[in-house]
Amino acid sequence: MDQSDTLRSLAQTRANNAPPTRVITVSSGKGGVGKSNFVLNVGLSLARLKKRVLLLDADMGLANIDILVGLTTRFNLSHVLTGEKTLEEVIVKAPGGIDILPAASGVEWMTNLTQEQKLDFLQKMDALNGVYDILLIDTGAGISSNVVYFNLAAQSKIVLVTPEPTSLTDAYALIKVLHRSHQQKNFEIVINQVQNEQEGIDVYRNLTSVADRFLDVRLGFLGYVRKDERLCRAVLRQTPVVEAFPDADVSVDYQAVARKITQSKPDLMASELGLFWRDLFQPAAH
Repeated sequence: MDQSDTLRSLAQTRANNAPPTRVITVSSGKGGVGKSNFVLNVGLSLARLKKRVLLLDADMGLANIDILVGLTTRFNLSHVLTGEKTLEEVIVKAPGGIDILPAASGVEWMTNLTQEQKLDFLQKMDALNGVYDILLIDTGAGISSNVVYFNLAAQSKIVLVTPEPTSLTDAYALIKVLHRSHQQKNFEIVINQVQNEQEGIDVYRNLTSVADRFLDVRLGFLGYVRKDERLCRAVLRQTPVVEAFPDADVSVDYQAVARKITQSKPDLMASELGLFWRDLFQPAAH
């Protein structure tokens, strides 16, 4: 049975009472904060916790999650949006029990999808509702229309921040745009590339102190991820660090974040665009 047959079979045999797929975005104000490695390794950690996980590499134009696991993909999301391929034909299985929906790399038009393309994508993704427990989306960095779009379609919004002042400033800018322009109030913060737990807590407090003064938002603390040279070694080997070095500090921290995700409850009302739940909510036009 090939991947397409597998997905069709899963979709046809979804339990009647199966919960809807939980959609989680991972965003950052700036690039270079380790977002793709975070999405990949947390996704694998969720799979180890018996969750059916699909990773969507939505860093349009600069996709790299498939590269991190040594996969060579012929087709990607651009082929789905042009109608050349179906989702089932593009989704690939990765080592560790996760599936990946790769985006395009070096395709300029993918960086600024039209409203029609976004709505078409929503329709196509509806077919996967309930097939996966969690859809984990790497949105890309910044505050582009694509980044905003995927965040509005998600129930949970993770913002990845590093101790660098520019990372803090840009993360705050992203949160401010999503709050003031799109009425989003709940965010989960992960501090990446810290020396220790205390540094992670300090950076989180710095961000929340500014947000509390100027924004009406809730910034939850989902955890921290320590610096670890073994992550670089794993990347060079094109092997996820949670598999190459499962006992490394960075792997332990990724696994801790995954556990917190499974212990938290999704906020169904948080998905403004209604991804997967359009029978319940009318999609908002943005």
